[in-house]
This record gives sequence, C-alpha cells and structure tokens, in this order.
Amino acid sequence: MTILVVTGTGTEIGKTVVTAAVAAAATAQGRSVAVLKPAQTGLAPGERGDAQEVERLAGAVTAVELARFPEPLAPATAARRAGMVPVRPGDVAEAAEKLAAEHDLVLVEGAGGLLVRFDEEGGTLADAARLLSVPVLVVAQAGLGTLNATALTVEALTVRGLECAGAVIGSWPTAPDLAARCNLEDFPGATGASLVGAAPEGAGSLAPMDFRARAASWLAPGLGGIWVR
Repeated sequence: MTILVVTGTGTEIGKTVVTAAVAAAATAQGRSVAVLKPAQTGLAPGERGDAQEVERLAGAVTAVELARFPEPLAPATAARRAGMVPVRPGDVAEAAEKLAAEHDLVLVEGAGGLLVRFDEEGGTLADAARLLSVPVLVVAQAGLGTLNATALTVEALTVRGLECAGAVIGSWPTAPDLAARCNLEDFPGATGASLVGAAPEGAGSLAPMDFRARAASWLAPGLGGIWVR
C-alpha cells in the first residue's frame, strides 16, 4: 500500500487523529510518510491545519495542504464564497502521485465525508480515489447511528468499484454505553467493513511522544499496528 485515502462518516469524528496514528505506526517501522490534505476549510492563514496536526502528533512526516478556504463549509461552497479556485479530484490525484514517488506511504485525508463536494462539477474524494485506484479507510463514530452511516459509506465505495480498507473508530469512549459496546460486535456484519482499529477518546490531546508510543496499539496489523478487537 503506497497511497491510502482516509474518509469519514461525517465531520469531527477523529479522521485527523486516525490519520496521525497510521502515520506514526508507519514511521515507527522506518517508512517515510506524507500526509496530503486536499482542502482545509474554516481556518485563517497561519493557523495549524489538519496536515500540520498530523505532523505534530506523528513526527517526521511531510505535510502538504493544497488549498485553504476561510469559512467552515464544504470545500466547493467555501471556495465559491471566497472567490477562490477549488481543488479538483485530478489535482488531488496528481499531488498524491508526486508524493508517492518520494515516500513509502501517502495518506490523503478528506474533508468531512466521502461525497463532500470539492468543486462545482460535483467532484469528490471518491473521484480522487478512483483516479488513483487506491483503497479507502473509513473513520466512524462509536455510538448509536454509526452502523447505518458506515454501511452507507461502504456502499458508496462499492458501487464506485473502490476497495474499503476497513473502518476505524475515531474516538472510543472511556466509558462506552450499551450502543457502543454492541456496535463493536456488530460492525463487520452490519456495515460490510472490517473493524481495523479504535483510537481512544482524547488521543489527540496526548503529548506527541505518548501518542507515537501508543499509536500502534490502536490499529490492526493491516495498518501497521497490534490492535485486536
């Protein structure tokens, strides 16, 4: 696996933390890693974006951001309102391939979910993944409703001929409720995706050295970790 696309079933569910964990696990194995954020929204120039947060947590990675739009909206809407050129799937694929020529692993972290629009033509992260012909890792919530949201995302991948690399829970609660505990058991059968990791609640607040030391324990062997459900 040279390029891996990371998407989610929604916003604010732990995509950046999971991306950082995969990056940290890979660098611990001696692999060179780049993280690509096609479109960062809702931040002013100079503020730390998702790619820079992955770099902070994971350590020695190459962090690349293609475009930044000031309002916290879908990339297509944010670009239009700012009067800026949008990022298109072809731009994402080209940037990822260039990074892959110089790195062992490239992680492409999307904005929001799989079908969030990048441009006015309706281009999405799924279109970028299709151009690259690479697998997509899905980051999901732990609680009620996550099985349906994850199943819909996996179905969208399947109809586009894309491989699902599995699902990772982006924030596993310290005190999981009944729904979360049941979801852990029901995930594969209900969603069609193998559960390949779970990052603990608050992982992004750990000191970087602690994060790097623990990252592999949150990910299954297929992602370079030692996690077992």
